[in-house]
Amino acid sequence: MHLAHKRLVVGLLPACLSAAVAWAAIGKAMEGKGAGVQKAETVQVKDLSGILEPIRTQHGLPALGAAVVTGKGLEAIGVVGVRKAKTGVPATADDLWHLGSDTKAMTAYLIAALVGEGKLKWETTVGESFPEFAAAAASPEFKTITLRELLAHRSGLPGNIPWGLIPRTQEIRRQRLAAVKAASSVKLNSAPGAKFLYSNLGYVIAGAMAERAAGETWEELMKKTVFEPLGMKSAGFGGVGTPGQIDQPWGHAANGQPVKEYGPNADNPPVMGPAGTIHCSLADWARFIADILRGARGEKALLNPALYEMLQTPAFKDNYAFGWIVVDRDWGGGKVLTHSGSNTMNLAVAWVAPLRNIAVLVVTNQGPPASVKACDEAASALIRDHLKTDK
Repeated sequence: MHLAHKRLVVGLLPACLSAAVAWAAIGKAMEGKGAGVQKAETVQVKDLSGILEPIRTQHGLPALGAAVVTGKGLEAIGVVGVRKAKTGVPATADDLWHLGSDTKAMTAYLIAALVGEGKLKWETTVGESFPEFAAAAASPEFKTITLRELLAHRSGLPGNIPWGLIPRTQEIRRQRLAAVKAASSVKLNSAPGAKFLYSNLGYVIAGAMAERAAGETWEELMKKTVFEPLGMKSAGFGGVGTPGQIDQPWGHAANGQPVKEYGPNADNPPVMGPAGTIHCSLADWARFIADILRGARGEKALLNPALYEMLQTPAFKDNYAFGWIVVDRDWGGGKVLTHSGSNTMNLAVAWVAPLRNIAVLVVTNQGPPASVKACDEAASALIRDHLKTDK
């Protein structure tokens, strides 16, 4: 559900590059209610189709979409290609895209909100949240794992467990409790805090800790704490589309062939939600990212300013913060946040540069590796274009 970013060509971009694209009117800007959310208004944003279509064609992807975002909201958007290969049904700017592990930044954001409300602490331990499982854990250190370590992939937990063994017929909170119980029977790969070990399981446990602290499911908490305040009306969980129709982007395997299953169940199990099952439109993803930019820049945003600093700063001696990889890039003026996500049928990539007040989001409905190269090229092209027109 996560892809390494070392190979991304975006990292090679110089500070100033050239490109150009015509302006086009394509709809509404950021809208919603709550602190830091932009008021609804009709604006002019760039149409990115001309930049994206040659890249999509070169790599043979079914569809390719992207957005450029600032702290004020959506600045540019474009979607090219088709929802399903060989159908001719066009993908649109209103379509829903699976974000994969880019969900992790949203889960960390939710937990930061709960920390701000005093319902959790960064040092809250698994043992404090789940004493019934900690007492009999295979590794004595299991009960000492902190929320901070879970979000920074420093728990020592394995990346995954056999998710399919957890019955989906159970209520979702019970499914996540079953995941915590399963994790307690696994010997840790390292002492908590000692090593970076990317773990979807760790984020599922963090989500379960949020559920226990707030008394609601992770899904309910995401809706009322993140989606609704930021006006993310299209955001949801799991696969997209209606079985029997082609009303949303259809997932495609690495070879470009449409996968067999389509609809809400065409995804990883719901228990894995906190690690990577969110979907939404590009415009709604932009709403979340705009808030991240505003918070990082000390501007009016949904959370307390100190929480953004915590979310975006590695807690250990590596480059992973809470749901974000932190790197230095000349084009970003220094500190840049990035992450990618894939459920093997889709890919979503985010680059966020607070110092330059810009973010680039790229999505496609095909799994790696061809999609990785295409998204790299698209992100690079959009950054070049923005730096040119922003002069």
